Amino acid sequence: MIKLSVIEIITRIENQETFHAVVEDYSFSIKIDDYVPYACAAVHGGHHFSKDLWDNCLHTEYDRWYEEDPCTGQMISGLPITLIAHDSRFEYDLNRAPETAIYETAWGKTLWKKPLSQEKKDRALAKHDNFYKVVLSLIVKLEELFGSSVFYDMHSYNWKRWDREVPVFNIGTTNVDEEKYRAEITQWQDILDDVQLPIAQKVHCKINDVFQGNGYFLKYVTSNSLNTLVLATEISKIYADETTGRIFPEVVTAVQDLLKYYIKAHAHRFYDRYHTPKI
Repeated sequence: MIKLSVIEIITRIENQETFHAVVEDYSFSIKIDDYVPYACAAVHGGHHFSKDLWDNCLHTEYDRWYEEDPCTGQMISGLPITLIAHDSRFEYDLNRAPETAIYETAWGKTLWKKPLSQEKKDRALAKHDNFYKVVLSLIVKLEELFGSSVFYDMHSYNWKRWDREVPVFNIGTTNVDEEKYRAEITQWQDILDDVQLPIAQKVHCKINDVFQGNGYFLKYVTSNSLNTLVLATEISKIYADETTGRIFPEVVTAVQDLLKYYIKAHAHRFYDRYHTPKI
């Protein structure tokens, strides 16, 4: 891995270079081992929280961890193109539009002892903007090369906060073209509904059950592409103890291995159907 500026990252994408880099402010990393018609993102996987925010934050580190999506970056790390956030969503939320990306309250609790300075807000929003500049460059390149692509938008959620049975996997499809992509959505559901994991719960995958796919990442990619499907995929935190923050590495590794295989298989089916042959 190397450290690059946003401009350098975009230039490498435009030149169709393979590389593994962290952006110079360490807010996210990108890996491109090969140019393939699919990419994976973990926009809530980050936990870094700038030190100059600590004393002003009313949420504990555990509070933040609880609402983040730990290990989702590791889960997609075996795929050839990945975008992984390193900053906590409590500084700025990459899955929200810029005007709402900085929280004042979070999950019913005031976040800051005193309002953030404009300088800190501007710093956070600059990182948000830089991330999406890279996303746009990647969208353009993949559609230029393949005519179509799939973005797998990986998240996790706290299943114990629900007072009913909830699925291990959820696909949010409200903001994608469900009629056009029905077969691909159903295929992804069928795949996730049948995976084997080292957990006590029966694995099920449902569509729009706990989340409906209303995130900014999905909306941004969809609105800035011509023929790209985004699959907002949630896994319940069956890979951790939500009450203590303990991670179960055997479950995380199992999910990582499964996604490495099944995302490739699903994406190639999508490509076979939607790619535009070069003349």
